[in-house]
Amino acid sequence: MKRALLPLLLALACGASIAQQQAAPPAFQLWPDGAPGAEKRHGEAEKVADGVYFSNIHDPSLTVSRADPRHANGAAVVIVPGGGHRMLVFQNEGMVAAKTLNRIGVSAFVLKYRLARDGGSGYDIERDAAADLRRAVRWVRAHAAEYGVDPQRVGVMGFSAGGELVSLVADNPESAPAPARDAIDKLSARPDFQVLVYPGPLGSPAKAADKAPPAFIVAGSKDSCCMPPALKLYQQLVASGVSAELHLYADTDHAFNMGQRGERVSLQHWPDRLADWLADGGWLIARGASVPAP
Repeated sequence: MKRALLPLLLALACGASIAQQQAAPPAFQLWPDGAPGAEKRHGEAEKVADGVYFSNIHDPSLTVSRADPRHANGAAVVIVPGGGHRMLVFQNEGMVAAKTLNRIGVSAFVLKYRLARDGGSGYDIERDAAADLRRAVRWVRAHAAEYGVDPQRVGVMGFSAGGELVSLVADNPESAPAPARDAIDKLSARPDFQVLVYPGPLGSPAKAADKAPPAFIVAGSKDSCCMPPALKLYQQLVASGVSAELHLYADTDHAFNMGQRGERVSLQHWPDRLADWLADGGWLIARGASVPAP
C-alpha cells in the first residue's frame, strides 16, 4: 500500500511546485538598462520588510496581474502603492487592488517606483517618481496587444503618496520632458482616467485641471492629511468641466486600503463604487476595433 502511494505523493508534490511557480506574477523593469539618472544603482537588490513593504528601489518595474481571459474587457490600470515615498505598501495597496480589479475584467500593472524619501536615495518625487509612472503608462500602451489591452482605456490608480504621483501625472503638466530614449518614450503618458485613494497634498492644487482625465476620488472624512487635497482636487476638476466623483467616508481616517482595514460596512464596499463608476464611464466596454485578445 505504501509503495502504491509513492507515485501519487510525488505527483502531488510536483503539481504543487508547478502551481507555486505559476502563482508568481511576472514583473518587468521599465528601463532594462537602468532608469535615467540611476544607472549606477542598476541591479541593486530591493529591501523587503515583513514580506510586504518594499524599499531601496532603483529599477522601477511593473508586476502584471492579468484579468481572466474569459471575462477580460480590455481595460487596464497602473496601480501606484503608497508608503510616504519611503517604502511601498506593495501588497495591500498594490496586489490586493490588482486582484480586485481583475474580478471586474480589468488587467492591472502594479508599479514599483523610485522613493525620494528613502534614506540616501537621492531621488526627487516630481523628477524621478513621476517619471516612473509616466513610463509605466507608456509601457502598458506599448505592450497593449500582448496583454489584450485597449491603449485608449489605460487608467492610473494611486494610494496616498501614490495618489500624489497620479495627480502630478494626470492633473499637472509634465515639466521639461527628457528626450525619448526608445520607442516607448514616444507614446502618450496621459492616462485615460484616474483613481485617487486618499491622495497626499503634492500636486494639489492642480495646474492643468482643465486637461485632466475623468476622476474617481475616495478618502476618509477624518483624514487630516489627505481629505483636504481630495476635496480640493474634486472641486477644481468639476469647476474645470472634468467629470469627477468623490466619496468621503464618515468617521474614517487614513490607509483603509481596499476596505479591508476597517469595520464600517460602507467602507468595505468602496471598491464596488469604483466598479460602478468604471462601468458608468464606459471604461469596461471595448471601443471600436479595440477588442481584447482571447
